[in-house]
Amino acid sequence: MSALDHIESSLAEILSGEKGDSPASLNEAIAWAVEGGGKRIRPQMCLDAAVAAGGVAADAILPACAIELLHSYTLVHDDLPPMDNDLVRRGKPSVWAKFGEATAILAGDSLQALAFRTAARSPRNSSRIVAALAAAAVAVVNGQVADLESGKAAGAQPSAHCDYIFANKTAALFVAAAEMGALAAGGSDASIESLRSYAKNLGFAFQYEDDLLDAEDGAFSSVTLFGAEEVSRRVHAHTEAALSALAGLPGDSAPLAALATRLVGRFR
Repeated sequence: MSALDHIESSLAEILSGEKGDSPASLNEAIAWAVEGGGKRIRPQMCLDAAVAAGGVAADAILPACAIELLHSYTLVHDDLPPMDNDLVRRGKPSVWAKFGEATAILAGDSLQALAFRTAARSPRNSSRIVAALAAAAVAVVNGQVADLESGKAAGAQPSAHCDYIFANKTAALFVAAAEMGALAAGGSDASIESLRSYAKNLGFAFQYEDDLLDAEDGAFSSVTLFGAEEVSRRVHAHTEAALSALAGLPGDSAPLAALATRLVGRFR
């Protein structure tokens, strides 16, 4: 079974086991959000980080599922009318567009709770894994608020404000994924810090490249603030920093290096 297949089957098992007495409409909305064909970047990073820290991918399957459940919650809420007002997600109706705003809010709430319940079941370092997940959950909210206020705040210190949004809204989940994987594998503090640096830089590179892609549609982004040439330079600089952070890890870091190369090759 491939790592992606393991993630998908584990997510399906978690959702099936959590149905209980929940209303069918809520279960359907949650499944719609999670089983929507996402790239599973964060859970893959979590599994690869476990290997790079000296463990095996199976050590981190529960943290990997937890980070994907948390990510799914953020997407459900981001799509809501008061936020991004997106009708489509991954080529199909967004959760709120299909099930209504109230059900979407509650589905997101349930996914967040389920993420923490799943993380708490991790067989090793569960309390530290939950703490890492919580830090990311708080950061994502902070980043979303800053993003909503970007029209007001960007004028004063655009670079710092942009960095704050990227660090919290995008990189924080990458960092949590890598840290949780290393913790699940029993990695050393030095390995955890190296993997956190890798993930933070890759998160920035990923978001800057997203802005290069979105700029073709005329969306306001870091490209508007700094220009495409500077944003492209930052993509490469952060990617190099991410790859450099992998040096000296006790396990096989080649999958993480390949992931970085794949994620920042979308614009070219």
